[in-house]
Amino acid sequence: MIESLRNIFAIPDLRKRVLFTFGLLAVYRLGAYIPTPGVDPVALEEFYQQARGTILGIMNLFSGGALERMTIFALGIMPYISASIILQLLTVVWPYLEKLSKEGDVGRKKITQYTRYGTVVLSVVQAMGISFFLEQTSAPGGAPLVPHPGWGFRFLTVLSLTTGTAFVMWLGEQITERGVGNGISLIIFAGIVVGLPQAIFNTIEDLRTGSMSIIVAVLFVVFALVVVAAIVMMERAQRRIPVQYAKRVVGRRMYGGQSTYLPLRLNTGGVIPVIFAASIMSFPQTIGTMIDNEVTRYLTRVLAWGEPLYNLIYIVSIIFFCYFYTSIIFNPQDTAENMRKYGGFIPGIRPGQRTADFIDTVLTRITLVGAVYLALVAILPEILIAGFKVATIPFIGPTLDAFLPRWFTEGLGVKFFFGGTSLLIVVGVAMDTVQQIEAQMVMRHYDGFVKGRRIRGRRG
Repeated sequence: MIESLRNIFAIPDLRKRVLFTFGLLAVYRLGAYIPTPGVDPVALEEFYQQARGTILGIMNLFSGGALERMTIFALGIMPYISASIILQLLTVVWPYLEKLSKEGDVGRKKITQYTRYGTVVLSVVQAMGISFFLEQTSAPGGAPLVPHPGWGFRFLTVLSLTTGTAFVMWLGEQITERGVGNGISLIIFAGIVVGLPQAIFNTIEDLRTGSMSIIVAVLFVVFALVVVAAIVMMERAQRRIPVQYAKRVVGRRMYGGQSTYLPLRLNTGGVIPVIFAASIMSFPQTIGTMIDNEVTRYLTRVLAWGEPLYNLIYIVSIIFFCYFYTSIIFNPQDTAENMRKYGGFIPGIRPGQRTADFIDTVLTRITLVGAVYLALVAILPEILIAGFKVATIPFIGPTLDAFLPRWFTEGLGVKFFFGGTSLLIVVGVAMDTVQQIEAQMVMRHYDGFVKGRRIRGRRG
């Protein structure tokens, strides 16, 4: 490992990319400590002590703790992700965007520009919702979070948070273009990992004070390791379709005649469906803080974190985005056409449309397995923290609540850093980044991190 790290810094281009990535991530972490004016930090800290096990805990996780401190990066990268979801959905139903998506680099740049505009609009809406929420909320001791509410505070909050989100979006794009790995994913990754030392310290403190027994701590460490191993196994799982290439003569040389395979990943979408679904589920809470009436209060209550309807929509959203994102990044028609063009065929399947239909069928089946796996991993925090609140289910809710054990309906009270969503993002992004570094090193004839073979990332 030491030799591999030395090889990274021995390649000038790779060294510049790695240092550039670390530098921009350091800038992002620095901005996560610049507070938004007008908020009482003491009252805000008291408020978040009670809100750690709610939807605010998830949003705070993705922002790297910036939401808890109400800094200029409090919105994080979530508005950009939401805008990307909206643009990708519109690409399917709006012919103009569909045409742009097929125009190569020019069309992609145009869609990226629209995504940026959408990010600013969503940031303004969410920042306004946060300003209303802060003005209407008090700390457990009764102290208001905003000592001097009004349109001055709202305007300043919207300006600060929107500018911060635009800057974070720019940082992510710069990392993707000039650094190593996907910039947006690495920003979320950094926000999660930065809380790990404090989480370890809190666990040690709980063990010292006796609030957590050593047996429970060991069990959860083993459980976390098992979840990490399962994530790595599922992320690297592939369905390999055999492909045979016919012999063909080009000039004086003969090509083809070899057998290979078409690798279809079990989880083609990676962690993107989980991030998309989490972003979508944060909208009802934002709207509820801006519009206060019977309908929004009811929707906010039934879509609260841990409620049955929230869990159901969250799982369905993950499955939907798995299929949706897979259909965007993988086209069976193009794959079948490329195979036919180069003389390739799947044994027993006719080239052309039959091959495309076969690949689409296989991809649909394995995507269902991958979607269920993502949903199960993402829903684990519900059991560990809040449980499944079945009492609100119509007709049978009270009966189920009396029949089911308390740990299932009330949760185990485990801290959020044991959550499956955070582990899924951390492991997936780490595998992708290591894969890109491996590719750079092997391309320049340097040894990678894994001796004897290449490491496969989520898209390897």
